[in-house]
Amino acid sequence: ETEFRNFIVWLEDQKIRHYKIEDRGNLRNIHSEDWPKSFEKYMKDVNCPFKVQERQETVDWLLGLAVRLEYGDNADKYKDSTPDAAKNTDNTAKNAEPLINLDVNNPDFKAGVMALANLLQIQRHDDYLVMLKAIRILVQERLTQDAIAKANQSKEGLPVALEKHILGFDTGDAVINEAAQILRLLHIEELRELQTKINEAIVAVQAIIADPKTDHRLGKVGR
Repeated sequence: ETEFRNFIVWLEDQKIRHYKIEDRGNLRNIHSEDWPKSFEKYMKDVNCPFKVQERQETVDWLLGLAVRLEYGDNADKYKDSTPDAAKNTDNTAKNAEPLINLDVNNPDFKAGVMALANLLQIQRHDDYLVMLKAIRILVQERLTQDAIAKANQSKEGLPVALEKHILGFDTGDAVINEAAQILRLLHIEELRELQTKINEAIVAVQAIIADPKTDHRLGKVGR
């Protein structure tokens, strides 16, 4: 809660600056019992379309407002910047083509997008086209046949005799002790995978920056 309030104050102080400095006292008093009322008033003053209870949507909207204002204050700095997604114009146009003829203000369109967003647990946004694009990305990445098949693949492991592994402490409950042993073994497996990835990264970096005569397979550097 404190981090959320500090975040709101930082956005107003540093980026949005809707209030004059002398009028930000109530919003800055994050430990006050009346802070929620001050925040609700702030939301109305900046014309936020979401309720204060809808925090994720509110944060997303405020960040969008902050970016828009930041750009407005530094338009000359950002006007020549090219988004990575726009570098391949042809592909972008092809990908956007199915959405060109949509009437985003149609009530049926809005209701359909909102229903899909709720079903797929996608964060709401005041721009329904943005929500529709998010739905498309999720479907492409998670709900295609290949994605589902990959998610359903199970890893086969070797049977483990828990009694051979010492837990190191006793909870007083045999079932909890066994669960703790399993969690510890899973954690060790994750650490091993992490160590393997670290080793692979080190080898890859060494191949680029090390002595040309280095041969990590022999454990030798130079001649």
